[in-house]
Amino acid sequence: MALLISVGGFLLLVLLSGFAPGVLNQEMFGHVTVGLAGGIGQFAVMALTAWRYTVHMERRIDPAVDRLRAEIARDEAEQARVQQARGPQQRRFGSW
Repeated sequence: MALLISVGGFLLLVLLSGFAPGVLNQEMFGHVTVGLAGGIGQFAVMALTAWRYTVHMERRIDPAVDRLRAEIARDEAEQARVQQARGPQQRRFGSW
C-alpha cells in the first residue's frame, strides 16, 4: 500500500507537470506554487515510506531471518559434530 501511495504520488506529479502545467503553476501563497508544494511533499512521502519499511522489516522480517540463521548454525554444528565423531575420512575417487 505504501508503495502504491509513494509511486502513485510521484507519477501524478510527473503526469501533471507534463500534461497540466497550469495546475502546478497556480500560486498557493506568496511564491509557493502547487507544483513546488507537491515536490516538497514527495520528500515527506518518501521519508514516511522508508520509515514504515524499516519498521516492517524490524518487526516482521528480521526476527524470521534471525531464527533461520540460528537454525542453520545449529545444523552446521550438528554436521560438524557427526563428522568429527566418524573420524577422518579418506577421499575416494570414482571412475568416470
